[in-house]
Amino acid sequence: KMSLGAADLRQRKKHNCTESDKMAPEERNKENSKLGRSPKYLLIQRFAKLFFGCLAAVTSGMMYAVYLSTYHERKFWFSSRQELEREITFQGDSAIYYSFYKELLKAPSFERGVYELTHNNKTVSLKTINAVQQMTLYPELIASVLYQASGSEEVIEPVYFYIGIVFGLQGIYVTALFVTSWVMSGTWLAGMLTVAWFIINRTDTTRIDYSIPSRENWALPYFACQVAALTGYLKKNLNCSAEKFCYLLVNASTYTFMMMWEYSHYLLFVQAVSLFLLDSFALAQTEKVHEVYRIYLFSLIVGYLLQFENSALLVSPLLSLVVALMLSRSLQMNMKKSTFVSRLLKIMYIYLVLTVAVTLNFLLKMFIPHKENEHLLKFIEVKLGLNTTKNFTMNWLLCQESLQAPSQDFFLRLTQSSLLPFYILVLIICLFSVTQVIFRRICGEPLKETVKLEDGRIGERPEIVYHVIHTILLGCLAMCLEGMKYLWTPYVCMLAAFGVCSPELWMTLFKWLRLKAVHPILLALILSMAVPTIIGFSLWKEFFPRIMTELTELQEFYDPDTVELMTWIKRQAPVAAVFAGSPQLMGVIKLCTGWMVSSLPLYNDDDLLKRNENIYQIYSKRSAEDIYKILTSYKANFLVIEDSICNEVGPVRGCRVKDLLDIANGHVVCEEGDNYAYSKYGRFCHEIKMNYSPYVNYFTRVYWNRSYFVYRINTVISFQS
Repeated sequence: KMSLGAADLRQRKKHNCTESDKMAPEERNKENSKLGRSPKYLLIQRFAKLFFGCLAAVTSGMMYAVYLSTYHERKFWFSSRQELEREITFQGDSAIYYSFYKELLKAPSFERGVYELTHNNKTVSLKTINAVQQMTLYPELIASVLYQASGSEEVIEPVYFYIGIVFGLQGIYVTALFVTSWVMSGTWLAGMLTVAWFIINRTDTTRIDYSIPSRENWALPYFACQVAALTGYLKKNLNCSAEKFCYLLVNASTYTFMMMWEYSHYLLFVQAVSLFLLDSFALAQTEKVHEVYRIYLFSLIVGYLLQFENSALLVSPLLSLVVALMLSRSLQMNMKKSTFVSRLLKIMYIYLVLTVAVTLNFLLKMFIPHKENEHLLKFIEVKLGLNTTKNFTMNWLLCQESLQAPSQDFFLRLTQSSLLPFYILVLIICLFSVTQVIFRRICGEPLKETVKLEDGRIGERPEIVYHVIHTILLGCLAMCLEGMKYLWTPYVCMLAAFGVCSPELWMTLFKWLRLKAVHPILLALILSMAVPTIIGFSLWKEFFPRIMTELTELQEFYDPDTVELMTWIKRQAPVAAVFAGSPQLMGVIKLCTGWMVSSLPLYNDDDLLKRNENIYQIYSKRSAEDIYKILTSYKANFLVIEDSICNEVGPVRGCRVKDLLDIANGHVVCEEGDNYAYSKYGRFCHEIKMNYSPYVNYFTRVYWNRSYFVYRINTVISFQS
């Protein structure tokens, strides 16, 4: 039976393209003869629809890229700034990414630049790092190659070329969402509505406003292309050429996505779970799903090799799940049959896959060293309340806004733009339809080869079921961590726009309501045009003036204190000097001056995390001698104190840097339900400004302004109090 099932699957895969290519013209010819249309007329109509749809998709992407560029110029006055002032707009980890791009362009050759990045000992003191592996610098490598190979040195400045690529990728991102919604609904009106909702809810759909060089801004456009191609690939009765194109695009975009973002395999794992559930209930062609699994497997292998044998990919849940699915595939052969035995096998199959995946992942983690993502597991334990900690780094991460549960303002913004209500409506209809289909499958009813509009069975379309499962899984993550909303909200825009523009969805609803007064097909067609048109006009009336105001209003971003600090460092500090301070500031110093620093704003390396925690002690209640020993252990020559951190008045007490340090150092005393910080030493960042012993024995103030105090760390000192 298993061999017959396998043969049947192979036969279906072999003849699927030819059958669909043969049957589709015959069906179309019959329909055209009934309507009095010639094949030539239909060909012209389809070509016009495709042409104008593609034109609208590309135009939407280009307009969004231009919009981002214009908004960025208005916000930062970028064209009128000096190079130093432009670079200050890159904050935190963004500054580090862009600094390596600058270093590549300054290198005598590309090969030499890559070598210096993979053996980098000029960024962090006493530490040689492989920056390409540790920071996933493939975007910078590609940008530098394109900049030099295209001869853009004489045409455009490096910073404009860099941010231009990122804005262009965001245009591709929007275009991919447009195409996905268009493929699902059959009308490019859905794509237009997707783009409108995406731009209106830009605060919740993208981080491009806050961090241009961040890895997700480089990676997520490729994931959106992969999702668009996967949507087309999962469709039934797809002609052979279109299926091959979608398959190749899924391949290329998955490989690229894997190389652009170190956490890409986690997002692909969520997608793999969606496909696993889709296939488990026999709602898609098994061969197609397993082809995607093979793409995952090959991407992991290529990623492991190109990312300098990245062990995090070997212990990733994606690899364990894919291997388990392939090992368990033989049990799946008889599941397509509508028998009692096949239903038992289905339950066994799901249980077997989960058991094998968990076991395999446990064994891989036992035998393969993997320190890269251990802090993530510890964070999840604390976040779920499974553990408690006084660790500074863990508590600091827990206090970050992006790692909190989403605020009420988030849901309010989505509701005001009408996105959330329509998404919930579409999701409920699709979910109930999918549930009905699953129930029919359990009862032994086969799926229809072609679902017609009058059937009202939108839940039988595999690409729809996939997106329903995918958005639910991403939504669960977004409800836990606000930072995950940037993965979820774009697909909320896409699914909601597809739903209101899809006659099939309205027909599914009318089938349940059993409308008799009005012809349901006619009403579904009318609503699929009228509802998105009304939504579009209301969005235009309410939000278009706001968007135009954003583009015409000149904002001012100027930080004279930071400019003065960077200017002083470049003019006065020795070339071999090492600076110590908060990791975020160190990233800016590295970018703007090129000087070596003692820490970086990176959170995927245990040593750097420990460095950050130790150097943050300058804001704790510890002695001058303790701080001096910490700084000299990293060969630091200069210390930068930030007044904004030292005198921080945070909205949530207990989440300020100095509060977290007091907790980690055991300097918190609880009395009558209130917490008090206590230590025999004053807070270092306050005491050092007083210029009295023993602080003046260890540190000498050499520069200060309203925001920063710079101290030289003395090499010859007296250890007397």
